[in-house]
Amino acid sequence: MNRMTGFKKNSIAVAIATLAGVSSQALAQSEQNVSLEEVVVLGIRGSLDKAMDAKRDANGVVDAISAEDIGKFPDTNLAESMQRISGVSIDRVNGEGSKVTVRGLGPDFNLVTLNGRQLARTTGGRSFDFQNIASDMVTGVEVAKTSDATLPSGGMGATINMTTARPLETPERTVRFSVKGVMDESSEDADITPEYSGFYSDTFADGKFGVAISGSFQERESGSAQSTVPGGWISVEGQMDNNWDGVNDQWGAVPTENQVNRPGEGDIYSVPQNTAYKFEEQQRKRTNGQLVLQWAPTDDFTATMDYNYYQNKIAKQFSDISVYHSWDGDQRGVWSDGPISSPLIYSEFKGEPSDVAIGGGSMAEVNEGDMFGINLDWQVSDRLSLEFDAQHSEAERRPDSPYGTDNTFTLAAMVRNGSSVDYTNELPAIHVYTDNGINASDIQVTGSAFYNTLDESEVDQFRFAGNFEVNDSSNIDFGISRQEVTNRSRSVFVQRNNWGGAGPASDLPDELFTEESISDQFDMSWGDFSELGGLEPMDTYFAYDFGAMVSLAESLYADNAADRATANRLGDCGTAFCASTDWASDTDRETTETSTAAFAQYNFFSEVSGMPYQVNAGLRYEQTEVDSVSVVPVYNRVDWNSNNEAVVSGNGDQEYQREQGDYDYWLPSLAFKLDVTEDVVARAAVSQSITRPDYNSIKGGTTVGTIANGGIGGGSTGNPSLKPYESINYDLSVEWYYGETSYASAGLFRKEVSNFISSVKTDTNLFNIPNPWDGALVDEARANGANDAAGIRTYIAENYADSEFVNVTYTENDAGETVIDQIFIQGNPETDRDMVFRVDTPTNSDVENTIDGLELAVQHMFGETGFGMQANYTIVDSELEYDPFLLVDQEAMIGLSDSANLIGFYDMNGFQARIAYNWRDKFLSSRGQDTGANPQYVEEYSQIDVNVSYELPQVEGMQVFLEGINVTDEYQRVHGRDVRQIMGLYQGGERWQVGARYAF
Repeated sequence: MNRMTGFKKNSIAVAIATLAGVSSQALAQSEQNVSLEEVVVLGIRGSLDKAMDAKRDANGVVDAISAEDIGKFPDTNLAESMQRISGVSIDRVNGEGSKVTVRGLGPDFNLVTLNGRQLARTTGGRSFDFQNIASDMVTGVEVAKTSDATLPSGGMGATINMTTARPLETPERTVRFSVKGVMDESSEDADITPEYSGFYSDTFADGKFGVAISGSFQERESGSAQSTVPGGWISVEGQMDNNWDGVNDQWGAVPTENQVNRPGEGDIYSVPQNTAYKFEEQQRKRTNGQLVLQWAPTDDFTATMDYNYYQNKIAKQFSDISVYHSWDGDQRGVWSDGPISSPLIYSEFKGEPSDVAIGGGSMAEVNEGDMFGINLDWQVSDRLSLEFDAQHSEAERRPDSPYGTDNTFTLAAMVRNGSSVDYTNELPAIHVYTDNGINASDIQVTGSAFYNTLDESEVDQFRFAGNFEVNDSSNIDFGISRQEVTNRSRSVFVQRNNWGGAGPASDLPDELFTEESISDQFDMSWGDFSELGGLEPMDTYFAYDFGAMVSLAESLYADNAADRATANRLGDCGTAFCASTDWASDTDRETTETSTAAFAQYNFFSEVSGMPYQVNAGLRYEQTEVDSVSVVPVYNRVDWNSNNEAVVSGNGDQEYQREQGDYDYWLPSLAFKLDVTEDVVARAAVSQSITRPDYNSIKGGTTVGTIANGGIGGGSTGNPSLKPYESINYDLSVEWYYGETSYASAGLFRKEVSNFISSVKTDTNLFNIPNPWDGALVDEARANGANDAAGIRTYIAENYADSEFVNVTYTENDAGETVIDQIFIQGNPETDRDMVFRVDTPTNSDVENTIDGLELAVQHMFGETGFGMQANYTIVDSELEYDPFLLVDQEAMIGLSDSANLIGFYDMNGFQARIAYNWRDKFLSSRGQDTGANPQYVEEYSQIDVNVSYELPQVEGMQVFLEGINVTDEYQRVHGRDVRQIMGLYQGGERWQVGARYAF
């Protein structure tokens, strides 16, 4: 009797379980009277057969995806395949599936393993990025939606296990390879890029030794056009105080004059920090490799050694243009109705020309990782099987460019007398009021920031497990495991804070710039700007060669004393025009999490009224210790260098911090499965599960931002003492297998989630730094009628120029008059109050939440016509939803949304075709923006993918294919508290792949 199912295994069941990813322990039971036969299952229908049988035979609620054949997964991306499963939704990066949400629980709540082992990852969270693994390397994916004592903890949403090929499971020599050409229409520079993959497997010594080698290489060129509000929207409650509305006179203030339909007393309103257009190109080179060696000297013992490797090189370039809203001067607005009011049109006019910001960047990084594992599987006797599994996994994210892993090089045209932004259409429209337009001859160099990060992760893991058959109707799973995960994150940045200008516009030749149309990059219209009298939107951005621009600026300003003085460090190049790899000079945080577990599960098989049933009752004990050490910078100075921002800097000093935490849990589970008839299966399950906090949240060390907005600093710190999220899970489902490759299922689930982790903001002095924004000179300026940042700074400059803490530079205007150019105000310890830092700290709360859901799925073959279909629909509901009327951080489920899939396919006579429609409803993607505790929602999104393949009868083993992703060129949109508060509109494009596979 199979301890997993209670039924005798036949050759087909064994093959299905093997390909679908059932653990070797599950198959280790003695099969004295069963002989294995070769089962060859190919094509779409064969893949669905294997996945359906894996679902039917599982203990709990499980869905699976199986490769049509080795090296031939249903989709080119694993996440794209998993979204076809009911209850599974995905997040996309550059139009490609990246992370998965299961049953409303986001990526960090789902545990992803490779052959049952946890891969090291450098995302900072628990989530796994499926872009790093080529689908050609995987034979199956199993999504376990119910908890089991034998499974590692952490998958409150699901435990997702990817499986790879084993040579002893395919005893005949197998050689397969494929070649593809990829055309990504999202890129302006799109050429056909290559993708290659190959697989070799063979056995020797009468089937006692096997070797499998596989590899994959892919290049991809992609891009996107984006309309964003990079700084986010700040939201405040309307007040009527001194003719100003807002928290204070600078930050988010809206005057009473020149406003249409102005928000009133008690209304919630939001204002944007800025508005930008951004155009990005990305190049990716992904390499995957795998070696598997197996040795089975007897029928009762198998040793497996496997090595997996991946490398993902990503390079990005971008150009952008934007207007910054300083919330001062002559502000005008046309406001929407409703308790949450947003500007339909927002305008600012300045007393003197300000900047149109023109930015660019070029950065590159390498994501690289590997895993080495050993598995020993021993059938000790007819009643006892043992398994030992151990692995070591490493991952690294490192810079691959002298400009760093992230950067911004800013230019500016100081020609903006005012600006208006129309938010009434899908695509916001920017109008800039100037005397002579925006021209290349107006552009000058301002500040820059070059960031480098180095993230490293290691996982050491072992598991000793076994199964003991008590009698013909029951057996016991048991085992112990230990896992040590170390994450180290280092960062260093080089920042020139000369945002007011490093030199005159005449320094930059006009021919450096290429004028490009903004509207040509988008498929949607921004309207006619009719609310502003038909004024034309800004329709030009300035592209330039990033390396050439940086080199020119370096030659002009590297030795400029004022420019060097604004830099916090000079980088590897020594000029502050590059990134730094002096990791010891900035932030270094390392956390080690050690978890020890023991488990036992009793499995009982019997029948009632002629209906076979099984019960799986388990208990898992988990004990975890967290040790975090960090080295962080110390700051001692604040310089108020522009109207809305102050720069926080230090002298290079650092401090060492160490923090620890621990917790332990008993995690029970109970599952019941009843075969009501030969075709109908009913299931019920209840369990307790946990999801540990993300790695960033448990890293100690307080870090602060180097830019303080509105005179208030920002910072964050981790909390190694955080406890995991907890959930009690209930499942009921019925599955009807009414035909070959056909079934229908319905399931209800409930998750009672507690121990939420939320961010608490604490105001603290931290370094006791005098704040020039809050002191005697500012008080004096206000008393003399200066009521905004620009007026206050001008008053101080005119009255205290060249004093110890005030430095003013001058320039000559077109009329030959000497005017103020730049103002630098440093904090004075004798007269200024200390700067307050608003530090985000993660903490557990006593908030509880219930998630209820319904999953419906059907898979149907239309007789022997070759036509078939799949459809599923998932509804999820949470008691704890984000309330947009509350202006504080709130415990709410990230990623919770309904989803649906509809797939039609044809598989007959060597011809296969499939069209897949995927839909996901709106969901909360973040509880914070740059402006604070303000939500972000990803709007409803749908996508259509297609693929077609044909086996050439003239060449045995040859198949040609065409695949299309997002063939209708859909785009994604993100908004804030209100749908009119756009955060980002991201337009990618369709992606096509044409190629051939050959097997012999």
